[in-house]
Amino acid sequence: MLKSLDHLEEGLIAFLMAAATLIIFVAVVHRYAMGIPALHGFLSGFSTSWAQELCIYLFIWMAKFGAAYGVRTGVHVGVDVLVNRLVEPWRHRVILFGLWSGALFTVIIGSLGAHFVWAIAHTDQTSPDMELPMWWIYLCIPLGSYLMCFRFLQVARRFQLTNTLPHADHLHVAGLSEGPNAP
Repeated sequence: MLKSLDHLEEGLIAFLMAAATLIIFVAVVHRYAMGIPALHGFLSGFSTSWAQELCIYLFIWMAKFGAAYGVRTGVHVGVDVLVNRLVEPWRHRVILFGLWSGALFTVIIGSLGAHFVWAIAHTDQTSPDMELPMWWIYLCIPLGSYLMCFRFLQVARRFQLTNTLPHADHLHVAGLSEGPNAP
């Protein structure tokens, strides 16, 4: 079950990144191709004025779900220089306090975001260019925050059981072949 959630989270982030990249590429090509007289008549019927707005929304969603991914994998921003210098019983307590505080903060943000989304869903407010209901856009706040809260609780539970935290190996690239030609 959790592996499915992990794959869904990673797939969503990858999709959002790919979609934003593709949309920006198409908009830039369109902008420069409009300057070619032979293509101007054909391309003038196609507008990319919505591309910037959509990419901003995609990046916001990506950031919310990327933060949850960062907590799960150990790449989320954290300052642990002083914590790692503490003696063991205190280090363990401070780390758990930090994880539980992160969970509390994100559940509060998620709940406030859910309340806001509920309130804005009952209005006619739409985005400027795409005219999407704004509650669709703001839905990333409760969804991403609740997922991040779950990830904080998941890491805290694993830390309580194994005394280990997720740690990203920045020298390892997943999917890179480690054959005889590897450095």
